[in-house]
Amino acid sequence: MTRRATKIVATLGPASSDPALLEQMIRAGVSVVRLNFSHGKAQDHIDRARMVREAAARAGREVAIMADLQGPKIRVGKFAENKVRLETGQKFVLDATRTDLGDINGVGLDYKELPQDVKAGDVLLLNDGLIIMQVDAVKGEAVHCTVTMGGELSNNKGINKKGGGLTAPALTAKDMEDIKTAMSFQADYVAVSFPQNATDMEMARQLCNVAAAEYNHKPLLIAKIERAEAIPKLEEILRASDSIMVARGDLAIEVGNAAVPALQKRMIKMAHEMDKTVITATHMMESMINNPMPTRAEVSDVANAVLDGSDAVMTSAETAAGKFPLETVIEMASICKAAEDAEDVKLDADFSGKSFSRIDQSVAMGALFTAYHLGAKAIVALTDSGSTALWMSRHRIHIPIYALTPKVATQRKMTLYRNVSPLLMDTSADRDTALAQAEKHLKDRGIVQSGDIYVITCGEPMGSPGGTNMLKICRVS
Repeated sequence: MTRRATKIVATLGPASSDPALLEQMIRAGVSVVRLNFSHGKAQDHIDRARMVREAAARAGREVAIMADLQGPKIRVGKFAENKVRLETGQKFVLDATRTDLGDINGVGLDYKELPQDVKAGDVLLLNDGLIIMQVDAVKGEAVHCTVTMGGELSNNKGINKKGGGLTAPALTAKDMEDIKTAMSFQADYVAVSFPQNATDMEMARQLCNVAAAEYNHKPLLIAKIERAEAIPKLEEILRASDSIMVARGDLAIEVGNAAVPALQKRMIKMAHEMDKTVITATHMMESMINNPMPTRAEVSDVANAVLDGSDAVMTSAETAAGKFPLETVIEMASICKAAEDAEDVKLDADFSGKSFSRIDQSVAMGALFTAYHLGAKAIVALTDSGSTALWMSRHRIHIPIYALTPKVATQRKMTLYRNVSPLLMDTSADRDTALAQAEKHLKDRGIVQSGDIYVITCGEPMGSPGGTNMLKICRVS
């Protein structure tokens, strides 16, 4: 497989639940597998997680598992005939007290708080913004609307409010149970849907750490940025998270499609500056649900996400329910590689005016700078926690970074880091032995050969987290 800096997150579903197919997808370039907790029961996710681990072992690679929580269900109820066709100009009532099935005049609500969250003049977007209603009045628990853009509305379709402002908490009772399930199979990442502020992420982290304590595990947290309210709080949300997902579907409905590309660039830039990872998601290869090839617009979209600096690009329905899950991964991988080959590296500009107060961070930056100017074949980080590799991965450099760690959990987490290949190596307590082992590791894999220069970082004494304090330039004998 050609080496690629940008990682691929693939959503698992009925279309990709065959173990042999999943193994092929991992071989083709999937680094992180997303389990969508909006669908399926606890046991389904436990079974799928086991299947992922087994498929990865057969492929000879570690992958991370992301448990994506459902979050609040801000949806309409069900219809007597499963759907209705709404005409522009007609009246429609969203009624929190309605228990019978909906009809052409109105429907019940899964989200009972809607009447408290809206007022006359507000604009509601239903079914991913395909249907638009203006609120005329709120009478008790019933929201009376006029349809301003009609269309087909079916069971349990989502509701967004233009400009944001729905008060649903990010973590529901279901999410709290799902966290326990995800920790039972030690999910590496937990993605939190619809966080509005840092408190939502802090609460999620607390719940994860409590549920994971008995397994001696600590997952990393991803904040899915999909609410208008999250945008002004972006910095505090990033501070409280390990990673963010640019979740363009719901976000576009709330802030408008035109605002999303600039927001995507801003989020990716901010994540890099704060040493966090970032995933760009939603509608990346949407047409490949039914077609064996992407559109040119989709190719440009994926390439732009790479050029913006995304750590990973993500598939949703393309691999979960589409006809061409493997082909989607293969196409995505080749687009990412072509975009990376066209990237500019401005490493010196990255460092100008920056200061590093931590020894381990200064060593990581020194390794990048040295490798870049010497034209090294590889950068190697002996790392316990993965921090050194993370800092290195925040800067664009066309030299591969190999992170050698004795911990499988650290290896899996690093699968999301841009331009980092995590490898498992039992680092010896003796420095010279560890360095010799590292070089052998690289030679055995054909990464370096006689005469090549590589740069290596490690810490003395060996094996203490956050202890990177040494940089060595080596020539392979």
